[in-house]
Amino acid sequence: MTQTALVTGSNRGIGLELCRQLKEKGMHVIATCRKASSELNALNVEVIEDVEVSQPKSLAKLAESLGSRKIDWLINNAGIAGGIGLGQIDEEAIDDFVRMYRVNSLGPLLTTQALLKHLGQGSKVGIITSRMGSIDDNDSGGSYAYRMSKSAVNAAGKSLSVDLKPKGIALAILHPGWVRTDMTGHGGLIDPDESAAGLIQRMEELSLETSGTFWHTNGEILPW
Repeated sequence: MTQTALVTGSNRGIGLELCRQLKEKGMHVIATCRKASSELNALNVEVIEDVEVSQPKSLAKLAESLGSRKIDWLINNAGIAGGIGLGQIDEEAIDDFVRMYRVNSLGPLLTTQALLKHLGQGSKVGIITSRMGSIDDNDSGGSYAYRMSKSAVNAAGKSLSVDLKPKGIALAILHPGWVRTDMTGHGGLIDPDESAAGLIQRMEELSLETSGTFWHTNGEILPW
């Protein structure tokens, strides 16, 4: 039976490449985003637009549209970036902190909660985070809003792994690497295809025994 993967934030970058490679592996791909790109439409996968992961009403609409379908893989990829340094934290910046927290931290939690009835025994959940959320690994400082939002989603992912395990659902907390995408201004060390391939391999290897682990796309276990 064909498995189904749902990917959030799928209109570009890592999300787009995940959709491409998952389809090539024979999965039925549900690509969700706020607005589809021409590149996404060209993949010929199922596209659901107007999905805002920080809005419970939007996610409830998404869940309803899925009917009774089971999701085998849920990949929470949607996220935003931004560097806010010391001395830059004013009233306007606080609004950016809150927006980043809503999308990066609450987004995966809200999405997983909204789609819980579509997950079941053997389903897998991936949260695309960043090693910049690692407290132990932080030796460069700065980027307060982004780092804090990713630390928060790492904590959410760990708690989710505990809560989902009795349901037979495994969860991976995944760092995609420093990837050349629009989000990074096309700086970075690897391209989206290499990152996505590693992320998919981590999902394939994920089990209930390893659920809740924080992995680099290359398989390295990262410190909290």
